[in-house]
Amino acid sequence: MTRLSVEMLAADTVQPITSAGHTQLGIAVLAGIAVIVLLITKFKLHPFLALTIGSLVLGAVAGAPLDKAIVSFTTGLGSTVAGVGVLIALGAILGKLLADSGGADQIVDTILARAGGRAMPWAMVLIASVIGLPLFFEVGIVLLIPVVLMVARRGNYSLMRIGIPALAGLSVMHGLIPPHPGPLVAIDAVKANLGVTLALGIVVAIPTVIIAGPLFSKVAARWVDVQAPDRMIPERASESLERRPGFGATLATVLLPVALMLTKALVDIVIDDPANMTQRVFDVVGSPLIALLVAVLVGFFTLGRPAGFTKGRLQQTVEQGLMPIAGILLIVGAGGGFKQTLIDCGVGQMILDVSKDWSIPALLLAWLIAVAIRLATGSATVATVSAAGLVAPLAADMSTAHTALLVLAIGAGSLFFSHVNDAGFWLVKEYFGLSVGQTVKTWSVMETIISVVAGGLVLLLSLVV
Repeated sequence: MTRLSVEMLAADTVQPITSAGHTQLGIAVLAGIAVIVLLITKFKLHPFLALTIGSLVLGAVAGAPLDKAIVSFTTGLGSTVAGVGVLIALGAILGKLLADSGGADQIVDTILARAGGRAMPWAMVLIASVIGLPLFFEVGIVLLIPVVLMVARRGNYSLMRIGIPALAGLSVMHGLIPPHPGPLVAIDAVKANLGVTLALGIVVAIPTVIIAGPLFSKVAARWVDVQAPDRMIPERASESLERRPGFGATLATVLLPVALMLTKALVDIVIDDPANMTQRVFDVVGSPLIALLVAVLVGFFTLGRPAGFTKGRLQQTVEQGLMPIAGILLIVGAGGGFKQTLIDCGVGQMILDVSKDWSIPALLLAWLIAVAIRLATGSATVATVSAAGLVAPLAADMSTAHTALLVLAIGAGSLFFSHVNDAGFWLVKEYFGLSVGQTVKTWSVMETIISVVAGGLVLLLSLVV
């Protein structure tokens, strides 16, 4: 189990800050979410303030002491920013460096030249699926969004036509395919075979990502016809640049953090000995923070130097890369604060308690429990950990294949309908420049399609394996 997984599990098992009953907690959840949506849509309040107020309303209606609700919110905000804030910052620096040096132009021009027209959404889903294999969803967004935005703008595509396939590829990998922490925790909890789970996961993932990505993007582009937001797209590298980095060097720089993190995941699977020096070394160099930091430092030489950047120009690039992300960091952090308030109030445990009396097939039960916890807490990892712990006893009499399908059912349920209590919701909204309603009609619906299609495929596979 990874360090992050242990932390998420610990977060889900803390003592609740209120002794409210299930009915009161349910009302509190609805009240908190309603306040957030109303403040943002009706009163046009900044999402950071709306999430902060909604968290306090949730705690108050649930009967939690105000001081403890504040601590829960600030703790969640801090842990979220600590977890993804530095990654967003490093990714923004790398993205700005790619843009200013002409490296991003090189990637975009090459992609447009070789995969134009109808092939572009399919190319994006393939790239996102490969890159998303070893990455947390947030890290994948950080790496892919600059390319998505520039491909959409330069090729004159609808943002949804390009963005939805990329998001689908990342999300499916995150929820279904080890070595992501969620699937790994579920595999450990139900004692599933990792190889069988990976093989069946790929069988489920391929049709799921096709339906939720390139196919749904046609519908999403009609529902929300928007162009890539100017504020998040770096200007095309100046024509005054005498040269720009080659395609190979640029691609290698972008894929460097992916390679480091994938190597770490493979080493963890093969060695599985925390005391082993090799594994300890790769645990460090393959961590998202170090991998992205190394990519930025390498980029100074592989991107900045070929473009003729001086030390002063590199410093300017770093500063300009950081400026646009302040609002995003606060909104994502506040989303984490709201999620932590939900968990600390005991909402996750409430869902587990209520679901214990459901008399339905094990795979469907696992999916439904994960769905409920996902809706309540906003965290796919928390939903996976909680649901896996609850249904683990059911795996005792299952075959190897059905135990693996149990893991996939949990993973599919953990992706259901991302909304205002999910940090990923706010990341997509801000990066793509969407309204809350537009984000729901595109991102939230896409997540629901992934969850339902993957869950249905798992049930179908259970009939034949």
